[in-house]
Amino acid sequence: MHPNQTFRRTDKGLALSFARDRTFGTLAVSTQGTPLISHVPFLLAEDGATADLHLVRSNPIARVCGNATPVTLAVTGPDAYISPDWYGIDDQVPTWNYVAVHLVGMLRPLPVDDLPDLLARQSAAYEARLPGKAPWTMDKMSAETTAKFLRIILPFRLEIVKVQSTYKLGQNKDDSARQAAADMVETGLGSELGHLARLMRHPPDAE
Repeated sequence: MHPNQTFRRTDKGLALSFARDRTFGTLAVSTQGTPLISHVPFLLAEDGATADLHLVRSNPIARVCGNATPVTLAVTGPDAYISPDWYGIDDQVPTWNYVAVHLVGMLRPLPVDDLPDLLARQSAAYEARLPGKAPWTMDKMSAETTAKFLRIILPFRLEIVKVQSTYKLGQNKDDSARQAAADMVETGLGSELGHLARLMRHPPDAE
C-alpha cells in the first residue's frame, strides 16, 4: 500500500465493495524463495470476513497451503499515468494514479466435499452479471467432464483479518489541479481511464 496516508483514508466498507464487485485478484504467498503468486476469481462474503476461491491442485500455492497460511489477495482497479503538464501549475513531477485493495489473512483449505457448492456459487455469481444471457450451470457438463473437473481443483477460504486500500487520485493536489488532470486522463496511458477520471473528480474519501 502507498505510504502516504492521504491516499489511504477510504472507508473499509467502500474498499470491500470495490473488491466484491471486482471479484478477481492476485493471491500472494511468502516463501523462503520467490513469493508464490496466482491470479484467481473469488467470492467475497457479504460481511467482508471471508473470500472463497479455488486453485488447481498443481498450483504451488495449493501445495503449500495444507494448513492455515498467511496470504495477501491484491485486487486492482483503474490506473493511469499522470503528466505534470495536466495540473496547470508549475514545478510538478510525473506520477501514476490507481486504485488497489489488499485483503490480508489466513488461507485455509476447505473440505473437498464443499467444492461443488463453491463452484456452483461462483459460476452463478459471475453468470448473473452477463446481461441478456441465460445462466450457464454445472449440470450442462457431462458426468465425465464434471468428475474430471472436480478432481483437478481444490476449494479454499481466505479468513480476512485486515483490509488495506489505496485510492491514489491526486488528493494531495488542490481541487482545481486535480480536476484539470482528471479532464486529461482519458486521453492518456493506462486502463479504465474513464473510471479513473470519474474517481479523480470525486475521490471517495473526500465525500
